[in-house]
Amino acid sequence: MSNPAPVLRFAPSPTGLLHVGNARTALYNALFARQQGGIFILRYDDTDLARSTAEFADAIAEDLDWLGIPPDRVEHQSKRTDRYDAAMEKLKAIGRLYPAYETEEELETKRLSRRRRNLPPLYDRAALALTDTERAQLEAEGRRPHWRFKLDGRHVVWDDMVRGRCDVDTATLSDPVLVREDGSYLYTPTSVVDDIEMGVTHVVRGEDHVTNTGVQIEIIEALGAVPPTFAHHNLLTLPSGEGLSKRLGHLSLRALREAGEEALAVASLAVLTGTSLAVEPVADLDALAARLDFAKVSRAPARFDPTELSALTAATLHHLPYAAVAARLAASGIGGGEPFWLAVRGNLATLADAAKWWCVVEGPLAPVVAPEDADFLNLAAGLLPEEPWDNEVYPRWIAAVKPAAGRSGRALFHPLRLALTGEESGPELKALLPLIGRAKAGVRLRGRSA
Repeated sequence: MSNPAPVLRFAPSPTGLLHVGNARTALYNALFARQQGGIFILRYDDTDLARSTAEFADAIAEDLDWLGIPPDRVEHQSKRTDRYDAAMEKLKAIGRLYPAYETEEELETKRLSRRRRNLPPLYDRAALALTDTERAQLEAEGRRPHWRFKLDGRHVVWDDMVRGRCDVDTATLSDPVLVREDGSYLYTPTSVVDDIEMGVTHVVRGEDHVTNTGVQIEIIEALGAVPPTFAHHNLLTLPSGEGLSKRLGHLSLRALREAGEEALAVASLAVLTGTSLAVEPVADLDALAARLDFAKVSRAPARFDPTELSALTAATLHHLPYAAVAARLAASGIGGGEPFWLAVRGNLATLADAAKWWCVVEGPLAPVVAPEDADFLNLAAGLLPEEPWDNEVYPRWIAAVKPAAGRSGRALFHPLRLALTGEESGPELKALLPLIGRAKAGVRLRGRSA
């Protein structure tokens, strides 16, 4: 019997803009699903109603679309409270979720006391010793319980697709709070319940969740489910080594998009940085998905360098086929079709630079003509071949101009470029000249705007 298609999820909180570190996690999930013929779920962790906004949720969806990884399904945790309630009642019924009444100040006092005795600052489970009468008295005083999950206190072991065999001893952890005093849920129970009920088979996330995994596996098993496969990837940092922050807006996808960085370049660098794979341009996301291998992800933090991203954006553009940019060029009012794109792509740092070369082709353009070159350029204008022109018109023209003018090298080519394009350098004139056309070329060579 064949294995079912894998199900993966990306679960951001809509409390800020996504940065490249978030993109790394989203891409790892989406590309693995693509590689394996699976399903990619976008699940908004929006139970924090005070901080979650529709605007940030929309921005997340926009960013994923820009990256080329729109989800197969969208879920909102804020709409699933009844499912979390039912799961917590089940844990209460089997004695794994218990009420605790200590205030934060009381808990801090306990932690300080244990530290003074050189003991780890773990919760002492005093709440488990309370009688019904004592609990009723505390509630009569106005206290409301938070609810803790009772850990087994055992070694939880799993095979991680990035880190290999992992072992978390839950005896070294405090029983985690799953439900706050006001009845709201923390991250862990909602994530676990959703993963179970949505059939998530692989949880791919940052290594900062490794310790959480031991707790989550215990909760999953207590709810009668089988844990998914885990992969904890290394985290991206700024070049300084500082961690990325959604709150501080570090390297947000929106900012990178507005700066003209290519989505495919962002994806390549976000996925391949911090792996043993070479960071290089890829043709499309399918090619990037084919390269994805969690066994090649490093354990050390990976530095994301915006300078490297800019170079990768340029290199990506230099290899993109016309079909990949046709709609974006048309939306910017840039014509010329594939011949224009093939002529200029090698000279672009960002796609926006194509507009400059379209102006060179379309005009009007003020030619640059040095007085000492005026006669030469007039001669060259008179030798322009008759139309129609093909891709070989430039070498035929140069073959006629060179002996007639007695020029060669820079003295021949540089004045022609300045007159025809107004620029010191740029795309090959062989490719540009047929796009400029005979009429505009002749006018520019004679020193007039066209």
